[in-house]
Amino acid sequence: MSDHHESGWDAARLPSFNAADVELIERRCLHEGFFRLDEVHFRHRLFEGGWSPPTVREVHVRHDAVGVLLYDVERDCVALVEQVRAGALGDPESPWKLEIVAGLVEAGESAAEVARREAMEEAGCEVSELIELPTYYPSPGACSERVTLFCALVDSKGLGGVHGLEEEHEDIRVHVLPFKRAWELLQAGRLDNAMCLIAFYWLAAERASLRARG
Repeated sequence: MSDHHESGWDAARLPSFNAADVELIERRCLHEGFFRLDEVHFRHRLFEGGWSPPTVREVHVRHDAVGVLLYDVERDCVALVEQVRAGALGDPESPWKLEIVAGLVEAGESAAEVARREAMEEAGCEVSELIELPTYYPSPGACSERVTLFCALVDSKGLGGVHGLEEEHEDIRVHVLPFKRAWELLQAGRLDNAMCLIAFYWLAAERASLRARG
């Protein structure tokens, strides 16, 4: 018998607790701008029984987000976007980042609707098919945001240039690259954000089957 079974480990019962096992004591807003920062007071059940003492954490409250990897099956190319990123202003190499298309989910929108809208706004690209990838928390220890990823099958002919919404102060350049070149950039650490890494590793695993469709 494995050590996991001896210690009571059971995959069917993971995670061990649910939302009913947390008591929210207080939540108050510390700052509200484009994003919000809350101070949260709570306690929770402990693995060895009983309850934790009151715990205080700051939580970065964000809209859920969508990431879209634009992939041209016929040409075996991807389209990436480049723009300056405020969170990377201290990056020793450059605050301009190569990323997949992305956007925030507004009230009443589905993730798929956001994916198609952002593909057009950021890359001038119409999507023929959306393949939904996993949804994940980028940083659940401090941030409420959940991200849904898609691979969008597109025709990359004619894509390029500068895009983005003027009212959102977006200045976005589109790059169409052969998959192998984009993979080299990823391996060299140039595609250094979670959306890119997760989407590209998914595409690396599924690329052959996508190309075999035709």
